[in-house]
Order: sequence, then C-alpha cells, then structure tokens
Amino acid sequence: MNFEAAAAYAERHALEAMFAVRDGEVVFERYAAGFDADTPHALYSGTKSFWGLAALAARADGILTLDELVGDTFPAWREGLRARVTLRHLLQLTSGIGFGGLGNAVPTYEKALAVEPKSEPGETFTYGGIPLQVFGAVFARKLAPSGRTPHDYLRERILDPIGCTISKWRTLKDGTHPLPTGAFLCARAWAAYGAFVAARGLAASNDGLFDDLATGSRANPRYGLGWWLNPIADDPSALYASGSGGQALYVFPNHRVAIVKFAKGASFAHPTFINRLAS
Repeated sequence: MNFEAAAAYAERHALEAMFAVRDGEVVFERYAAGFDADTPHALYSGTKSFWGLAALAARADGILTLDELVGDTFPAWREGLRARVTLRHLLQLTSGIGFGGLGNAVPTYEKALAVEPKSEPGETFTYGGIPLQVFGAVFARKLAPSGRTPHDYLRERILDPIGCTISKWRTLKDGTHPLPTGAFLCARAWAAYGAFVAARGLAASNDGLFDDLATGSRANPRYGLGWWLNPIADDPSALYASGSGGQALYVFPNHRVAIVKFAKGASFAHPTFINRLAS
C-alpha cells in the first residue's frame, strides 16, 4: 500500500492525522501540528460504524434479530408503512424515513419514534440519522431489564475487550447519547476498532457473524450496516466508515490493514484517497 501517496493527497485537504496498522502493528503515521495518535477527534457520522457490529453482537447474544419489526417492540409502529420497518432497514438506511437527523439535529429516541416513513421500507436508501435513533430506541428497550444502555453494551461487549476507548460522547437534551454521531476517539483507538473488523473476529469466534456487516441492500448495494462497501474493484472485501469533514476508517481485510484519517477538509474524496493508496 502506498501510504505516502495517500497521505500527500490528504495533506492537500487539511489532513490532521493519518494512522495505519497492519495486524495491529503501526505501519504509518502522519500528523498536522497539534495532533498525534492520542488526540481525541470527532468522528461525526463515522460513529455509525459501531452500531451494525453492536447489532450483530446482540443477535449472537440472543437480544435481537436483524429482521424483527420495530412494531414488535413499539406497538405504535404496527400500522401503515411503519408496520414493515425492520431493524435491518434502520441500520442500512432503507427504512423509508426521510433525510434528517444529522449534525446537531439528531432527535431523541422519543422524537425519532414519532417520525413517519415517507416511502416503502426497503425501496429507497436515504442517508440520515433518524433511523439510527429509532434503532437505538428499540435496542435501549431490549437492554432495559439489564440496566444497560446501547452505549454501555457497545463498550462492554465490543470496545473494552479490544482496547478501543471512547474519549467522550455528545449528550442530547434528555441526557442520552446519540447513535448516528457524537463519538470522539483518538486515532489509535479507532484504528484498534478497524483492526478488529479487519480480523473479522468477535469474541472468540467469527462464525459468519460479520457476513451481514458488509452486505448491502437492494436499494444501495454499496452500503452495509453502517459501512460503505466495495470502494475498489480489485478488493471486494474493503469497506470504510465516513464522517463529515473527511473523517474515515478504511478497512482492508485482505491486507489485514486499518487506516484512520482525521481532517477538516470538505472537498476530500474517499475514492481518490483509496486510489492513491493502491497506486
């Protein structure tokens, strides 16, 4: 992988940190002034990358299934278009819910549950944060008997065991943390998460657990459970998480590589970065 060429492109687009690991070992680092591997940074929508994996872990733990209906948990979702929305639809952003819920406009669980879909579930891909908040409401309800929140589960089940520490979360007006955005991590921590995904392991076994993570929908084959898929033709296993301003976690399982990039450049293009990396 041509890390230097990729970094040169990123530096022209306000690179703040680039940190790459192979088999968990650091193979490349590049930083702007004021940044290093342990400087916390907002992931913005890169935060979405946590929840597909959390859902798959919860499925393995018998807490939920991807194809269960939201209406199985919330009776108000048993009528109209809502009655056909599954957790998979929410995570793949194909629930029929319209655009919204990004940045500072993320609604609370209560407000997200009040939103009506605008189109038939499964037919349209619409990027936004509201579906993740609906998923969070379902997940929170299922975890309530154990006294845990979705964020507690994510930390205890996945992040703590792999040494990935969240520096902080944004907090909504009702005291909860959002799911589609709001995590702050340092490059070293997010790379640990990427290395875990690259290794295709959860707990002591993968057992096909990751298969759904990188499976797209009919509405958008290039988006799985919180991850963008197939960014380069010659490596179909590659995937990446993306956040506003050029934040990214690139994962190349075939190469056992994970790369974190933090920036503040709105004009940055993921395909160009990846092409430079593969040059």
